[in-house]
Amino acid sequence: MSKSLQVLYPISDGTRFDYDYYLSTHMKVVAEHMGPHIERTLVTRGNAGGPDTPPSIYAIATIVFTDQDAMNAAMKVSAPVMADIPNFTDVKPQILIGDVVG
Repeated sequence: MSKSLQVLYPISDGTRFDYDYYLSTHMKVVAEHMGPHIERTLVTRGNAGGPDTPPSIYAIATIVFTDQDAMNAAMKVSAPVMADIPNFTDVKPQILIGDVVG
């Protein structure tokens, strides 16, 4: 069964998130180190939390792996990816790991 790793960057007062760096540099770091184990990725930039409601999340990265073994292999080489996070945000990411069911 395919596995997904979702990384959510919540918005709170006084935090920063550099979208340009995230998209042009950080996602390349992800591809360089974890890419051989990744089936596909999707990045969503938060625009709204509903009608007339500002977003509560800067971005969500969804990374899909063919199975648990592929995700485990990617996580073993993810140290450079994790070390790069302070270069674009001071937000503590939230993580959701799950089964792809649809």
